[in-house]
Order: sequence, then C-alpha cells, then structure tokens
Amino acid sequence: MALQEITFVDTTLRDGSHALKHSYTVEQAVMVAAGLDRCGAAMIELSHGDGLGGSSYTYGFSKTDEFELLEAVGKCLVKSKLTVLLLPGIGTIEMLGRARGCGAKAVRVATHVTEADVSAQHIAAAKEMGMMAVGFLMMVHMASPERIAEEALKMESYGADYINLADSAGYLLPGDVSERISAVCNAVKIPVGFHAHNNLGLAIANSLAAIRAGATFIDGTLRGLGAGAGNAQIEVLAGVLERCGYSTGIDFYGIMDHAKEAVDPLLLRPQVIDNGSLMLGYAGVYSSFLLHVYDASERFGLEPRDILVELGRRRMVGGQEDMIIDVAYQLARK
Repeated sequence: MALQEITFVDTTLRDGSHALKHSYTVEQAVMVAAGLDRCGAAMIELSHGDGLGGSSYTYGFSKTDEFELLEAVGKCLVKSKLTVLLLPGIGTIEMLGRARGCGAKAVRVATHVTEADVSAQHIAAAKEMGMMAVGFLMMVHMASPERIAEEALKMESYGADYINLADSAGYLLPGDVSERISAVCNAVKIPVGFHAHNNLGLAIANSLAAIRAGATFIDGTLRGLGAGAGNAQIEVLAGVLERCGYSTGIDFYGIMDHAKEAVDPLLLRPQVIDNGSLMLGYAGVYSSFLLHVYDASERFGLEPRDILVELGRRRMVGGQEDMIIDVAYQLARK
C-alpha cells in the first residue's frame, strides 16, 4: 500500500525569528523564501515569532516591519503558499487583511490547547477573505488526547481547513504524540498536522510518530532554526521521510544546500540543546520563553534552570512572557 503524501510547512521565517531575535532583513527573508520555494516547500510561514502584531516590548521588537517582509516575500514566491501565524489577542483581523494584501494566502490561528473558542472570529474572517485557515493548538502536552480532540472539533466547526497540534515546549515523547494525533484524526474529518520542538532531542522522532499516527502536514525549519532548541530540521525530515518511502515534494539535495547557504551565516548561536533548552522540554515550558529567561537570570543573578522549573511548576503558557520577570524577582528575594 502506498504511503501518504506529506505536506511540509516551513516556519524558518516565523519560529526561526525567535532564534535570531526577530532580526530578519528584507534581503534575508527573500533569500530564505525563494530557496524554499525552489526546493518544494508547500507553505512558508512568515511573521514575528509570536505572530502578526507580535513586535512589541513584551515579545521583542522586529528589526523590519513584518508587512514589509510579507510584501517582499509575497512577490518572490512562485509555487509556495505564503502563510502567517496569528494569535488572537496579539494579532487582529485588520492585520490579517493587511497580510492578505501583501500576498499571504493562508493563516494559522493559534490558541492555547484548551482555548480553541477564541479562534472562531479569526478563522471565519480568513475564510471570508478567501484564505486557507488552520486551527493551531499550542502546548498540547497540557491537555489529554480526549480534550484536544474536543478543541479540534471546535476549530473544524469554525471552518478550519486542517488542525495543527504544536508541542510548543518540546515536552512530548513519541508515544504521547501518537496518542494525541490519533485522537484528533479519529475525531475530525479534515487533515491533521504537527509542529515539533527539539528541546529533548525528539523533534524528528516525534514528527515521524505524528505521521505514522495519521498527520499529513508537518512543520520544519532550515537547520532546525526556532525557539528553544529549535524545530524539526526540515532537511533532516526530508531525508528521513524519503528513506521511509513518503512523498514530500522536497528537493533533498537542494534543501540541504539552501540551509547551508542561506541560514548558516545568520546564526547568532549554534542551534543546539543547551542546558536552558533541555530544561524547557523537561519542565514543559513554552519554547519562546528561553531568551527572556536568560535576560531575567542575568538581571537578577539567578540560575536560568531555576526560573524555568518555577515557570513549569506554575504552568505558564504562551502570552505570559511578562510574568518571567515577576517570577525571577520573587525567586531572587528568597
């Protein structure tokens, strides 16, 4: 029996923005996107690391306005679908309309895993604009497979074209991924996807587990560039899936060469599993918290791992970056 086709969603220009402190220039973004387009990436996600409207004091300011990046990249793509991320409460429907005007053809509407209901208006607006709309559930380690399936059904009812589960903390083990993907695949009638983080070194294994459980949309980034220890490395994914007999439409040699030429010169630090990244996965903390934690640890003279353990104990989620300073301050007073 033929194995299913896998659609690659590259998030180098969105999740990778975290690792580069949101410093992409127009020239860099166009270079990355044009190469991904040539190599066969079906969808290319571009926005601030925290989605449309994320450039702020809380999440970190972008070097270049995201709409300027979107407009430039939108003009260079031939086959790939330009995609944006939107977190309701950070991004707005007005911003989504602007992104559509810049050439964005798809939006992934992201909510905490138990808060799918806040995505209804944004998914509906995207469909009215003629865009592909994706329901993107974050921090899926914080809910049971049954609860995740319930939230996915909500997003399906709002008009989502597929549901994406994000292991935002890089906390899950392959068996955990299989259970969650299977539950959602059994509940909804639309495709399911998966977004991995590599904080425990399991991004490739977890992506493969997701595919074997029924996921057909898989996220990755060039060189694994992303928050924390990064995402599933897309050129590695391409090789692994080719070995397994899956069809991805990716030029394997081409994407390896593109990663070397386009991303290696941009790296601010090696995309490795350092102590802080490891603790993100171990404690179940949102991956984009890491650089904020490093800043807080330096400011208050604390061990970053202690801050991360406390954030995990308090079950902090994406959007609570401002609480990192409060937690560090309280730990410093003990």
